Amino acid sequence: MTNPTDHRTLNRRQFLARSSGIAASVTTCISGGAALLTSATATAKPQSTAQDCTPAVTEAFYGRHQGGIATPMQRHSYFVAFDLTSEQKDDLISVLRDWSAAAAILCSGSAKFDPHANPDQAMAQTGVAVGLPASRLTVTIGLGASLFEQNGKDRYGLADKRPAALIDLPHFAGDQLDPQRTGGDLGIQVCADDIQVVEYAIRRMAAVAAPHAVMRWAQSGFAGNFPHGYTGRNLMGFKDGTMNIDPNDQDSMRHFVWVGEEGPLWMRNGSYMVIRPVRISLEHWDTMKQSFQEQTFGRQKTSGAPLSGQHEHDALKLDAQDSNGMPLTPDNAHAAMAAPENNDGAQILRRSYSYDNGIARIAERWPPWRQAMMFDAGLLFQCYQRDPRTGFVKLFDRMSKFDMLNQFATHIGSGLFACPSGAEPGEFIGEKLFA
Repeated sequence: MTNPTDHRTLNRRQFLARSSGIAASVTTCISGGAALLTSATATAKPQSTAQDCTPAVTEAFYGRHQGGIATPMQRHSYFVAFDLTSEQKDDLISVLRDWSAAAAILCSGSAKFDPHANPDQAMAQTGVAVGLPASRLTVTIGLGASLFEQNGKDRYGLADKRPAALIDLPHFAGDQLDPQRTGGDLGIQVCADDIQVVEYAIRRMAAVAAPHAVMRWAQSGFAGNFPHGYTGRNLMGFKDGTMNIDPNDQDSMRHFVWVGEEGPLWMRNGSYMVIRPVRISLEHWDTMKQSFQEQTFGRQKTSGAPLSGQHEHDALKLDAQDSNGMPLTPDNAHAAMAAPENNDGAQILRRSYSYDNGIARIAERWPPWRQAMMFDAGLLFQCYQRDPRTGFVKLFDRMSKFDMLNQFATHIGSGLFACPSGAEPGEFIGEKLFA
């Protein structure tokens, strides 16, 4: 994304003037004591004043696409699904408008403390992020199918505007979905390189929505601090995302990720987010020999190279055989199951994080079928695609039945959200839906 021009900054000032109630309650990179906030111009440029901490690295909120999709992955993530408590369309619009106003300021890192504010007045912000830069914060907003229709009811007069691609995801083999970790009218994901910035931002967004929406389920995630250009590793110790779409490849992004003219106007240049917490039986996995683990993934653990190659990005060569005529890569290895050549060319943009919720009493799906206190940890699987029917569903329907990883991984939650196109200053995310 490019930084807003001076003309856009002027429009942003005008928009903030109409949204002063929101602008007065958010801050990202500030220093000082207990005080109220004053509004400031939200730009995408790093901010630095005598009172600021080190210059913030920011990601623009405004633009053709929403941030947090093609954005290079940050180190921390927090997803929350919300249910609306109001049946009034104006209240839905209010949430989306206020979220957009708040997110623009949070992402810019430009709000300031007012050192002259009355210290006895209740604070409109938490102070959690005082002294921290914006840390490449992004906020991504999605709309769930239940927003358009629920139990046969057209809640907000939007049923006829529901995109055909915003399906009810089918039940997949092995799913053990917790209803309390599934679905939602709205979904919002906050990502940044600093966990405290993420915590602050998600609390602000929840507070902004509070008059008309309640939290349904949530999951935080993290990624390792690997060097730039290095494929990160999941909690199973394998590189995660070797075959991923390159967000800088505009042709692939247009073909596989961004909604085109087949979608309604409000979804064009947007994308569909599938997000599913996947619990991994780490205790079970850690007892497996590395050779078995590599057969399960279809890749070498250290280098990430396919079993038929030497380097991470070597071709899979799924037809390669050993000296006994056996396939080097098992047909049901994870890499083989996900390969585009085995799925009619289907691809998705993965943006997954690891998660760790501590420990819980868990029953294993496979032998020895223990029920014990185990790590409640795994993968917050997330992907974006132009159409989930030809993306995630196409890939995962087969993988859910045959992938060797299934004996260690259990999908315990699920959500599908339509993430509209980005907004320009003075607009809010999803505004074209109500035109």
